[in-house]
Amino acid sequence: MRKLLINLITISSLSLSMVANVAYAAESQTEEKATKRVPALRAKVYSQLARAQALADEGKATEAIEALDNVQKKKASMNSYEVAMMHNFYAFIHYNQENYAEAISSFKQVVAEEAIPESLRLSTLYSLAQLAMMAEDYDLSINYLEQWMAAAGDKVNARSYVLLAQAHYAKKDYQSALKPLQTAIDLTEADQKIPEENWLVLQRAIYYELKQPAKVAQVLERMVQLFDKPEYWLQLSNMYGELELEVKQMATMETAYQRGFVTKRSDLLTLSQLYVFNRVPYKGAQLLQKAMADGVVEETTQNLKFVAQSLVMAREEKAAIPVLAKAATLAEDGNLDAELAQTLMNIQDFEGAIKAAEKALNKGQLDRPGITHLVLGMSYYNLKKFNEAIVAFESAANFKESQKMANQWTGYVRREADTEMQLAQAGL
Repeated sequence: MRKLLINLITISSLSLSMVANVAYAAESQTEEKATKRVPALRAKVYSQLARAQALADEGKATEAIEALDNVQKKKASMNSYEVAMMHNFYAFIHYNQENYAEAISSFKQVVAEEAIPESLRLSTLYSLAQLAMMAEDYDLSINYLEQWMAAAGDKVNARSYVLLAQAHYAKKDYQSALKPLQTAIDLTEADQKIPEENWLVLQRAIYYELKQPAKVAQVLERMVQLFDKPEYWLQLSNMYGELELEVKQMATMETAYQRGFVTKRSDLLTLSQLYVFNRVPYKGAQLLQKAMADGVVEETTQNLKFVAQSLVMAREEKAAIPVLAKAATLAEDGNLDAELAQTLMNIQDFEGAIKAAEKALNKGQLDRPGITHLVLGMSYYNLKKFNEAIVAFESAANFKESQKMANQWTGYVRREADTEMQLAQAGL
């Protein structure tokens, strides 16, 4: 939480070199506000505060606190402004020690004094808002920030609206966080400036929590344009996927890949799948093959199968065969051997198809054994080995998924075999 805060404490913790200036400035406050007379910081009190500041600057926090405690013993003789400055120095030291609860307590005592410069009151309210954020007291932070905004006039700026948005976001009040953040962005853009990156990160997070993916995508589009970071490209691609804009999803991730941003295993797998889904299977196969060759993606049965099937979809059956054969050797069941057999038959390598089909049947555990018997029978038929083909088709007829086709092929092959025999007997 600490790194999200803006200019913490620097506004309200006056350095000692500024104290004398504040004392003189305090007198002018009476001219600006006749209703509230601000007393001066006397030299005697100033010197005691100066000693505490010097000790703090030397890293002697305990001694600095003791010096302030000595000042506090004379509180009854001090005016409101002197008391306020004393507590201001307490707060400064407590903050440097990361004792935020004590810093908050001290700052509260600063604003409890009535006769202090308005500038000190405002800066202290702002610091209280920031410290309350660090203490995770978000309601208190919002309360002080709203007090500050009500009185600050033209001092209200983009950063203060961001702080308010952060407090609401931390409370999980995402809707309330949205408006001040957008105001901050609008103010910045009105000055022809670019919103800070962490503001857009917060805006993206708010829209995500509000379940508005289209808005998340819009913010990410800006972040890609302004900051061009790998994670924003990948997040944008994912959001397009959530919005079912698959072409945009693929194009965005492809651009990221070309830029060298897609390096993780999961992202490479996603992009290869996107290529296939969007009917660019050859690119999907090439990408995954390279990823496996580079050692980023494992050469598993599943990944090899994906490459082979992608190549088949791309009508690159010959390129698919060695990949499918390698995948089949890694598989315990015969399903990939069966797929290899069918691919070999498709390119008219009937001898290879027969070997693969027989291997598939020997391994077993086939999802569709009848189809493998059909492939075996058709391969034998194309080699004019009719008897072997009939045996394979008769085996295929024992399975529901292939029964009808197997019976048709059996009848057809028998007729072909009879015709061949008659021609042979006629010497033709």
